[in-house]
Amino acid sequence: MTVFIDHALRLRTLWVVWLLAMVFHVDLGLMPLFHGRSAEIHGQVPEQALPWLYGAMMVYFVLPLAALVLIAWAASVPSEPARWRWWQRLHFWFSVVYTVTNLPHLITDIVVPDGRADQIALMAVLVLVGLLINRELAVVAVGRASAREALGRPSIVMSSPSGSPCPHRCRIGIRQVKTSAGI
Repeated sequence: MTVFIDHALRLRTLWVVWLLAMVFHVDLGLMPLFHGRSAEIHGQVPEQALPWLYGAMMVYFVLPLAALVLIAWAASVPSEPARWRWWQRLHFWFSVVYTVTNLPHLITDIVVPDGRADQIALMAVLVLVGLLINRELAVVAVGRASAREALGRPSIVMSSPSGSPCPHRCRIGIRQVKTSAGI
């Protein structure tokens, strides 16, 4: 029996989680304003460089949105996986860059004297989600035919003697896993 793993759905979900965590990270940073406190960060960025900083922040947020669209398009044409191979390669390195750029941010949040535990925890979640995205893309890159076999682990599932999933009196078996090609 073969099970289909929709890696495109997994990746879209992980990117949406990442984007929501990013928005909530900004929201938490502004939360003191709602309680009569200052949310000002005493940075070293000169005033004239702020438009560039804001533009870079916007691009940093918009690129994952573009990734979501490209994942959806690539997954919608499973009959032509070679057509989207360039995106699969680029997507992996794109996700690595995002994970790597979140690490210094997490370290900075930990090191600054006025760092808040909620912001540190949320940045840790962002790094973890980034690592999950990297892992999912690595699984797809290593073996498109069998994700579990590519990792050297068979998929252990529970099923009834007839082969259908069974909520009770199930037996444990091993299934071959097929992956989606359009990521």
